[in-house]
Amino acid sequence: MHIRPRTAARATALATVLTLTLALPAGALAVPASADSASGAVTGRGTSPDVAALRAALAGLPNGDATAALVRVGGTDGVWRGSAGVHDLASGRAADPDARFRVGSTTKAVTAAVVLQLAAEGAVDLGRPARHYLPDLIPSTYAHVTVRQLLNHTSGIPAAAGTGTTFEEWYTHRFDLHSPRATVASATAEPPEFAPGTRQHYLNINYTVLGLLIERITGHSYERETTRRVFAPLGMRNTYFPGTDPDIRGPHNRGYQAVARADGTTEYRDVTVWGTTDTWAAGAMISTTADLERFLTALFRGRVVPEPQLEEMFTVPADVPDATMSAGLERYVTDDGTELWLKSGGRWGYNTLIAATRDLSRTLVYSVNSTDAKGQGLNPVAARIVRAAFTL
Repeated sequence: MHIRPRTAARATALATVLTLTLALPAGALAVPASADSASGAVTGRGTSPDVAALRAALAGLPNGDATAALVRVGGTDGVWRGSAGVHDLASGRAADPDARFRVGSTTKAVTAAVVLQLAAEGAVDLGRPARHYLPDLIPSTYAHVTVRQLLNHTSGIPAAAGTGTTFEEWYTHRFDLHSPRATVASATAEPPEFAPGTRQHYLNINYTVLGLLIERITGHSYERETTRRVFAPLGMRNTYFPGTDPDIRGPHNRGYQAVARADGTTEYRDVTVWGTTDTWAAGAMISTTADLERFLTALFRGRVVPEPQLEEMFTVPADVPDATMSAGLERYVTDDGTELWLKSGGRWGYNTLIAATRDLSRTLVYSVNSTDAKGQGLNPVAARIVRAAFTL
């Protein structure tokens, strides 16, 4: 199963803070044996989750691919909860199954939901150019880009300027502060990648613009609106936006990045503390698997976005070649023809996925503390979880 890679971090200004760095030989993730086993429970009727496959997917953690994994499989066919790995490499104590984590681009599903709520209220016309709502921000070069094209990544607006192409460069700038307006100005100063609506290119910039649109329409901050419209009504008490705070508040498992050294060893660098103002409405959210599962099921049941706007989240543009993304979600069809709707996300040290069949017969939410969360393709541990959850 292929999950599209996330856009790399962007940066503008510097701050400082200390983080823990652990240097270990390649493959030497030594932890107590008790932290190596997955825990889980299953209930439900129908085609229940394959418990053996799910346990096998989490076996052996921590390893070179991931230090921890938290999994919730749900739906009308049955329920399974599991966790494996460690809270941190230094202590080796078991991972906290209720931990908070960075969800990365899974944030976009929430941003899309708020925009679609505004459309349902008549405050936003999805077919109208975004420049109509943000004339001081969107230049005439992008006068024909519609709100819908931002939602489904067919706008043609290029990525904003970044600060590097390697992990070490991004690590150096991990506490830089970013202004959404400056990010949009940087991107829209460049010529379009393509004519709006003719191609699909997944980029954070589309959802940065949408975050600013939410603020302009409502007169409130993006953070306030997402809390008022989504988190509070659904009881997502462990979900929040950190703003300029680079820490994860509350209980959380540490995240690490594997860094190759010249002598052939691997350094597992602690990347838990990392600023997220670069992604904001496109990827800064912090949550838990329980909260994300609550959001996923409520969303698909029409409790977050009403019809007909909800159909935007299950509609891939038909006239765009090779399109897979809708408003806030992505469509994937398994080898046996099962249609899944999902959203993945990655921040350094953390990979996240929410996925479900349209009828909610099977749902999946995971957080995998990947040691290469920004790598190309799907993390091996995450791939095993997906295959086990959907019996691929």
